[in-house]
Amino acid sequence: MANNSSFYELFRNLILNSFEFTFIKYSLGIIFSFFEFIFVIPAASTGASLIITVIIIPLCFLLVGFFLDSKNELFIKKYTLFCTIFTFLSSLVLWYRFDYAKIGFQHIFELPWFLLNGLEMNFIVGIDGVGLMFFLLTTFLMPICVLISWNSVTFRIKEYYLLLLLIEYLLLNVFVVLDLVFFYIFFESVLIPMFILIIVWGSRERKIHAAFQFFLYTLIGSVLMLLGILTIINYLGSSDIRILLTTNFSKNLELILWLCFFFPFAVKMPMFPFHIWLPEAHVEAPTAGSVLLAGILLKLGTYGVLRILLPSFPYANGYFTPLVFTFAILGIIYSSLATIRQIDLKKIIAYSSVAHMNFILIGLFSVDPIAISGSIYLMLSHGLVSSGLFICVGILYDRYHTRLLEYYGGLVNYMPLFSSFFLFLSLANIGFPLTSSFVGELLIMVGAFKFNAFAAILSGIGMITGACYAMWLYNRVVFGEIKLKYLTKFSDLNFVEFLALFIICLFTLITGIYVNPILKTFELYSLSCVV
Repeated sequence: MANNSSFYELFRNLILNSFEFTFIKYSLGIIFSFFEFIFVIPAASTGASLIITVIIIPLCFLLVGFFLDSKNELFIKKYTLFCTIFTFLSSLVLWYRFDYAKIGFQHIFELPWFLLNGLEMNFIVGIDGVGLMFFLLTTFLMPICVLISWNSVTFRIKEYYLLLLLIEYLLLNVFVVLDLVFFYIFFESVLIPMFILIIVWGSRERKIHAAFQFFLYTLIGSVLMLLGILTIINYLGSSDIRILLTTNFSKNLELILWLCFFFPFAVKMPMFPFHIWLPEAHVEAPTAGSVLLAGILLKLGTYGVLRILLPSFPYANGYFTPLVFTFAILGIIYSSLATIRQIDLKKIIAYSSVAHMNFILIGLFSVDPIAISGSIYLMLSHGLVSSGLFICVGILYDRYHTRLLEYYGGLVNYMPLFSSFFLFLSLANIGFPLTSSFVGELLIMVGAFKFNAFAAILSGIGMITGACYAMWLYNRVVFGEIKLKYLTKFSDLNFVEFLALFIICLFTLITGIYVNPILKTFELYSLSCVV
């Protein structure tokens, strides 16, 4: 214990002495003092304080960041990188202290908000296996977003990195909050910083159109969710998700509530035919924005299905499963064929994301623990692989300022490192063995085939067409004749780009080989959905 204390003191002094500015040193001292206080209180033995500590770290660093000097751009980048890495390491402690054998939520912390005439609302946070996995995915991708923005973002540096910290804080709350009202607040609040990210740091003139389309699609869709939440509050007298999970509604009311929640989640995924906003938003967003969209924001919809729809409305799930399967299969086939027709590199990856998310829906509504586990695993894998592919496109755009496919060819001759990473990620995107996507797709197909063999076969068409467009894209970009008329800068990956891609590829490989440590985290949840 003494050795651990000495190590912590050494780490604390090293961090504080690395900053020259008195105010920053003082502010970080406050953060460390808060961190120490929160771990010595009795609640630390149950982990309740730990989850509050982790989600509040980005907010503390964000508040301190407002007082940083805007002209010291390098320091701001290092400061944000340190914050995101520190948050990620703290989230690993949360995973280490997670009890795999315990059903339900853990590390619960409840702060009373108000109680008025029988109406009770509280700020409640807690975590289970599903929330923990998305929590870790968020904290893992945020340092990657900082790294890939290191050289590509050249103006309003301070505002940009503070916006990333705000997005991280809001996303972390979405995955741990256990009150419907606060879930809705954080679920919708992410729209505002993402809207600003696209409209200010977007790459082309259509960024305003794309930002408003993204904002309006998701906001209008969420109006139905607000109506559903108000109905539940009126019915239960509480907005506690734990109470919702144990409540039986009448069949007609359950069908109405299911529709109120499903449509906003379908827009956020996005599910066919609500996918129109996604390709536009991806094309116009900066690289970090695309990583956040594909890696985390698309998962908010499927996370809502896992958190609210599947455990709360069993009758409605079975009633609407044919409808979900129909649109999901149409979405898989349509988006896979549309991907082959695209000429913009980002749109190709964006449409492939639509196919993957619709395939995940097949697994979620197959009423089988294997398929549900496969869907969760594929969501995590897609967060890694699609992020890596968007980083690859961002690297090309930073050098040649175009994403049109016709201008590229022969990159293997002068970008061998890039070509190797691009190949690995392309194979992972189509579910190649020993990658995390293979595990997720295999489990979904096994579970879905037991539930509905015909639907499983039709959804498998997307896997075949996915291999077609992935290899077609790689062949067009990497091999063939070098187009010297358009490509004039011959440089492979720099250290920051190499580090970002290497980390993503490494974790994609590790999670494709060592599967059990991740699967057992949400195994009990998958079983509870079909009991």
